[in-house]
Amino acid sequence: MSSIIYKIVPQALWREAEAKGRFDGAPVDLADGFIHFSTADQVRETVARHFAGQSGLLVAAIDGDRLGPALRYEPSRGGALFPHLYGPLALDTVSWVKPLPLGADGTHIFPPLEDE
Repeated sequence: MSSIIYKIVPQALWREAEAKGRFDGAPVDLADGFIHFSTADQVRETVARHFAGQSGLLVAAIDGDRLGPALRYEPSRGGALFPHLYGPLALDTVSWVKPLPLGADGTHIFPPLEDE
């Protein structure tokens, strides 16, 4: 399993995180008590289910191995294990951040991801 995990985040929220030097989470993360991530195999379905039709999104690739014991893989959608971070995301663990534009058909166009 790759150590790279992904976070989908609105650009404005990410810019706030860059200004603070850390990402504390989106509203759903704050409500749930952890930051939601997806693996390469999960991220497209995550976007289709939770971000359909939304513009202004970014996809961030994070080195999960650098997050330590605060990162836990826990059962979620369909019993699959999803990465959850219990604490803020240090921006120095982020490998890259790229736009997640909408295509003409209304679906998101992903950059190349690890493990694909």
